Amino acid sequence: MARRTDTRDRTLRTAVDLFRARGYHGTGMNQVISEGRLPKGSLYFHFPEGKEQLAAEAVELAAAEVCGWVDVAFSQTPDPAAALAVITETLAAELTDSDFQRGCPIGTVAHDAGGSDRVRQACADAFTSWHGVISTHLRGYGLAEPDALATAILAAIEGAQLVARSQRDVAPLRAVATMLSPLLKGN
Repeated sequence: MARRTDTRDRTLRTAVDLFRARGYHGTGMNQVISEGRLPKGSLYFHFPEGKEQLAAEAVELAAAEVCGWVDVAFSQTPDPAAALAVITETLAAELTDSDFQRGCPIGTVAHDAGGSDRVRQACADAFTSWHGVISTHLRGYGLAEPDALATAILAAIEGAQLVARSQRDVAPLRAVATMLSPLLKGN
C-alpha cells in the first residue's frame, strides 16, 4: 500500500472537488493531475488501481468529513430541527459559494458511477455512515422511529441538493428544513 504523503492527500482533495462538480464520468485523470498541480507519475504511484481506486477513496474522505460536520451540527444545536436547519444552510452556502457547481460529494458521484461496483459500494457506505450519524442523534433525542426518520431526512436533503443545483436556487434545501421540522419536535 502506498504511504500517505502531501501529494497523495492533495490528489484526494482535488479528486473530491472535481468529482463533486463534474461527477465520476465527467472527471478525467488528466484533470486531477492538472487541477492538483501534481507530478504526472504520482497519480498512479499513489493510486495504482486507477480511477476507481481514486474515486472510492475520495468518496470515503468526503463521507468522513460530512459525517464530522453533521455530527457537530447535531451536537452544537439545541434540538434536531435546529441541526437540520444548520445542515441545510451549510449545504445552501456551499452551493451558492460555488455558483451551484459543487453538488453533494457523494450524490454527484453515485448518480453516474453505476458501472463501477467499487465506487457504487463506497457511495452506499458513505450514505450508510451519514444515516448512522443522523439516526444516532435522533435516537438520543428520543424520537420515534429514528432510523426511518433518518432515511427520510437523508433522502430529502439529497433530493433537495439535486433540485437546488439544477434550478440554481437554494429554496429546496430551505424547504426541507421547514417541512421536516415538525417531524423533529418529538412525540
